[in-house]
Amino acid sequence: MNIILGSQSPRRRELLSGLDLPHRDVSIDADESYPHELVGGDIPIYISRAKAEAYTRTHGLGDDELLITSDTIVWLDGQVLGKPHDEQEARLMLRRLSGKTHQVFTAVTFARNQRSDVRSQISDISLETEVDCCDVTFDEFSEADIDYYVSHYRPMDKAGAYGIQEWIGLAAVSRIEGSYFTVMGFPTHLVHRYLKEHNITAS
Repeated sequence: MNIILGSQSPRRRELLSGLDLPHRDVSIDADESYPHELVGGDIPIYISRAKAEAYTRTHGLGDDELLITSDTIVWLDGQVLGKPHDEQEARLMLRRLSGKTHQVFTAVTFARNQRSDVRSQISDISLETEVDCCDVTFDEFSEADIDYYVSHYRPMDKAGAYGIQEWIGLAAVSRIEGSYFTVMGFPTHLVHRYLKEHNITAS
């Protein structure tokens, strides 16, 4: 199968490559809004599927192609912490995370063309989605810690305004329960499991 990663995230590209899976990366222009009644892991499930649907609606999928999309949210006290719009919002998010345990949910969607008759010109796109959760506990941050991290790492492209693999994770994450790679934004064990269960090898 030719694997397509529907993401421009360097972290997701790196992690998929770490599984020794040849692939190509594509950018997907998808509406990432979601129904307000969704909570927790249901949110990234919805968005990762929306990304897959947006790509297949525009480009379709060949019989030898597997599309993988993903989405991550940070969940704290019953609320989503998305990507901050500016440094002020990033600092506010980090203050909220300081000294607390929060959840990181990452969903991954696998899209394939399940066309039963290879002569048919009609695609039958199948979507399978799984979600993983990891608990992350931070020590308390000082204002100096927050200023240093935001000014040096500018985490405006990261859910919850932090990357666990960056300085703030090295300095202040005291405990994680679950997959580290789920927190990075790509649950590699779910990808490997899916490929193994479906006898898929990359080409």
